[in-house]
Amino acid sequence: MKGNLTPAGILPYELPDIISHMSVQPARIFDVLSHSPEQTRALGMRLGALLQPGDVVCLQGELAAGKTTFVQGLAQGWGSLDAVSSPTFILVNVYRRPDGGQLFHFDTYRLDSAPEAEELDIDSMLLQGALVIEWPERMQSVLPAARLWVKLEHVDEAQRALHFEAQGRRAAELLEEIRKP
Repeated sequence: MKGNLTPAGILPYELPDIISHMSVQPARIFDVLSHSPEQTRALGMRLGALLQPGDVVCLQGELAAGKTTFVQGLAQGWGSLDAVSSPTFILVNVYRRPDGGQLFHFDTYRLDSAPEAEELDIDSMLLQGALVIEWPERMQSVLPAARLWVKLEHVDEAQRALHFEAQGRRAAELLEEIRKP
């Protein structure tokens, strides 16, 4: 059975190529084993195509876990005109779409405290676009309660384990769409 991971038709993959093991899981949890950076990007593309203003995606994982690779796919699926890079030293990158939409990409690795994160005015950004946050655990106390949390883990040189957990109705809807074959 073909799973179109990219509504735009870019880099479609057979679902079994991407999801090697899927056990029965609660509706708000989804675990995936990606076998390559291309598959990690494809999962990001699938999610990116679904994002709307106000959506929050949190990406947790150690250095080299695949967060930026996932965001590259997410931005591509969302329709970004801009190339993705890790915003480690500038905190936030803003990606644009031809229709004027914006996608905000935070990297909070260098933040020292949650009050420092409060100064970033997340609420106004969420009115303008979706928000993707790397290292969200550094500002968890100021995050909206409704969010899709993705934990990425390095398995080996190419493989990454992705654990999705939906918190809130909209995040559950996103997860439901991602799970579809």
